Amino acid sequence: MFDLNTRILVVDDAQISRKIIIEACQKLGFTKFIEASDGRAAWQALTADSSIGLIMADWMMPILSGIELLKKVRSDNQYKNLPFIMLTIESEQKSMMDAIMAGVTGYIIKPFTVDILREKLETLFLSQESSSEPV
Repeated sequence: MFDLNTRILVVDDAQISRKIIIEACQKLGFTKFIEASDGRAAWQALTADSSIGLIMADWMMPILSGIELLKKVRSDNQYKNLPFIMLTIESEQKSMMDAIMAGVTGYIIKPFTVDILREKLETLFLSQESSSEPV
């Protein structure tokens, strides 16, 4: 399983969505979170805290969207390999392909269950050990 001491940056413009994501992660044993309400705030948090080990971000947000944040993260050498999970209602194949092309490491369709999150994180952990394939 993923390191439960991982500090997770949870990015969503809806506070209730951030709460749901954090509660799901807490059920899996994670305890360290930073919240941001848009991609710009997430970028500021990321650059201010070198201990962030995973980003979980919504796709559709004001100011800087999840996909824009992903591209910004991947273009920076310091963060280019940081695990990034896109949490979104976007289930269209084109959106998924856009995220994969931008370098997403995981993609979860909302709403999701704790079991789906667990499976995704376990797959992400295993793939991070062996390659950089998206999960």
